[in-house]
Amino acid sequence: MKKQVKVENFSLPYGGYMGRSLRIDLSNLKAISQPLEENLILKFIGGRGFGIKTLYEEVSSSVDPLSPENRLIIAVGPLMGTGAQGAGRWVAVFKSPLTGIYMRSTGGGFFGYELKRAGYDFLIIEGKSEKPVYLWIKDDTVEFRDAQSLWGMNADAAANFIKEETNKEARMITIGPAGERLVRISAIVTDDSRTAARGGGGAVMGSKNLKGIAVLGTKRVEIKNREAFKEIEKERLEALKRDHHLWPTTPNAFRGLGTNSSTYTWYIVGHLPPYNFNQWELSSIENFRPENLLRYRVGHKGCFGCALKCGKIYKSLYGPYAGTTWEFPELETEWSLGANLGHCNVDAIIYANMLCDIYGLDTISTGVTIAFAIELFQNGILSRSEADGLELKWGDPDVMIELIRRIALRIGNLGNILAEGTRRAAQLIGRGAENYAMQIKGLEMPAYDPRVMKGQGLGLATSTIGASHALVWNKFEILGEPKAVDPISIEGKAELTKYCQDEMAVCETGVFCKIFVNHDIANPTWYAKLLSAVTGIEAFGDPSYLWKVGERIWNLERCYSIREGIKGEEDAVPSRLRKPYPREPHKGQLFELEMLLEDYYRVRGWDKNGVPTKEKLESLDLDYVIPDLYK
Repeated sequence: MKKQVKVENFSLPYGGYMGRSLRIDLSNLKAISQPLEENLILKFIGGRGFGIKTLYEEVSSSVDPLSPENRLIIAVGPLMGTGAQGAGRWVAVFKSPLTGIYMRSTGGGFFGYELKRAGYDFLIIEGKSEKPVYLWIKDDTVEFRDAQSLWGMNADAAANFIKEETNKEARMITIGPAGERLVRISAIVTDDSRTAARGGGGAVMGSKNLKGIAVLGTKRVEIKNREAFKEIEKERLEALKRDHHLWPTTPNAFRGLGTNSSTYTWYIVGHLPPYNFNQWELSSIENFRPENLLRYRVGHKGCFGCALKCGKIYKSLYGPYAGTTWEFPELETEWSLGANLGHCNVDAIIYANMLCDIYGLDTISTGVTIAFAIELFQNGILSRSEADGLELKWGDPDVMIELIRRIALRIGNLGNILAEGTRRAAQLIGRGAENYAMQIKGLEMPAYDPRVMKGQGLGLATSTIGASHALVWNKFEILGEPKAVDPISIEGKAELTKYCQDEMAVCETGVFCKIFVNHDIANPTWYAKLLSAVTGIEAFGDPSYLWKVGERIWNLERCYSIREGIKGEEDAVPSRLRKPYPREPHKGQLFELEMLLEDYYRVRGWDKNGVPTKEKLESLDLDYVIPDLYK
């Protein structure tokens, strides 16, 4: 089966935009291009902004996330394809099958670049194909191709097969067996092993019988003022090279080891919590020292338009996993599939990360879900028969590898339960299992302890997608930049949390990498200069205008989840993180959530229940949301 559709071009008077979106109806195998509306551009800019605006309008509270009525929105920003440093990412937005609320997940590599060159600012995918298909998009031509022979393939194998069938220069996203089996923690995987992992995007594609999307383009992105753009980029590259956390090629910097340059330090300062956030001594932590990790590095890779190239290729050296060569896990994965499970076996982590990528699993949620199961087993809540005869124990890489396989393929009772994620799994198991589920709003926790970094904790509790560090990374606490603050103080943390959330929201309209935002190589001031030069839109040159866009996006995301039933009491953290912190030098510290939330709601202009007031919504030009919140 092969069906080809030609779509229409549209023009805009602005640079940076291709002027059209592409709507894919899988139920009827139809494709239609639609012109970008000027109001959408001016109010939401691109990327994450386009995603939430479309989701809010098209996916109501009655829609099941795994139904044909859900949308998968894939969007790039106006800087994609310009070569702007760190602006090579794309966003996937959908109603999450894991959390039941708004979800945004970002991906890197070169897929977004080719989508832009093919002439699209974003895709809207709806419906469900009768049989498995993949999409082949080449400029103005869209083909629906039979993917029945690909169904069951690992994500990487499917990508290679599609390249052979289409064009070896094509870039693509695929799903693995986990997405096909509607595993709620499944990921969308690019052909260069990057993932848009959080929230179950792989299951959304699987529910639509969509195995992948291949894209190749030949169009150019217009830059209105190229000389101004070049000058700004020269200044940004100089700033990047001055950043001692990022630019050096030494093991303790990003160009040396990527995010893993910080893993060991992260544990020392009180994060990287082992054993499902419940024990704190980890004898093998020395394995994560940068100089030890350097032995495994055999190569580098990066996303489009990035001189940093923080992706590192590692080769396992010892034991049964020796010889495995794959992009090394980021800090969060090194924790979730390592320290969180009671081991620091680098060779096993490389192999486990590869398995998650080819099966199509979110490594953070997978590791946290496995830790949840091990702790239940160790405490007698989960029996051996319920664990399908497995003995679940800490520090055993073989148990980790086997559970990854069982989750991805939904094997047995345990595999099926854990494939639902920790919140649903706890509900299925009962017997107090919810007390061991380290999640917020249904999304599994990253490697942060709110008790020793109060602003970051507040950001996790109030995140619009659940427990994601990517939506707010409190650089004031973590890096001491732009100014240093006391991480264990609650003073001023509401303001700083809002600052970081709104900044990330607007910068993900670009779509900038969070590393550049966190280190101030991308912020509303830089972004305003770039947007003005690229698009020629005068209003975009004002940083205060961009700050308001970020606030508008954050509030609309909040309103979507409120419409889905989220209440203020879900701005919370797992109960064990409300107990006194057990380690020196912060022993005894508490996370004063109620005080922080009261201040945060006030700063946000929300009521005492965390609902944006009518006045706040009107000030952000979100009047159309008011009837949904105030009935």
